[in-house]
Amino acid sequence: MCKGLAYLPSSCLEKAKEMRVKLSHLGDNHYKHKIQDGKLFQDLETLLNNKIGLQAFRLFLRSEFSEENLEFWLACEEYRVSPSNLQKTKASNIFIQFINPDAPQEVNLDAETREALLSVMESPCGDTFNNAQQRIYSLMAKDSFPRFLRSQHGIKAY
Repeated sequence: MCKGLAYLPSSCLEKAKEMRVKLSHLGDNHYKHKIQDGKLFQDLETLLNNKIGLQAFRLFLRSEFSEENLEFWLACEEYRVSPSNLQKTKASNIFIQFINPDAPQEVNLDAETREALLSVMESPCGDTFNNAQQRIYSLMAKDSFPRFLRSQHGIKAY
């Protein structure tokens, strides 16, 4: 039976206090390192630029059956840095995969943005998908990202 702290020798109590102080400092340092490592995601941009955060966000979106927005955004990022001789093929693939009305991973874009993309598909350039990508980014930032932060996926990413 436990008789309480009063029955412990004072040397044990002092050691316990020292350990508590040390452990609290360890917790503070761990939290500070996480902030410095960018694991506390203050915004979507920080999350997307962090490998662990991106993976956690992808798993969250997959669990909500809305992974297509992230996949489209990533495809646009890849497209933007691709050599110009590959852009037409990549643009076509992005259109077929995400933009076309019967696309397997169709993203939610307004008709005006879709039509604008369709009109430039014959001669795409580096910024062909910028407007559509920005719309999807805004959608993720306003809708998916806040839900992610409150989800178990977001909590585990911290």
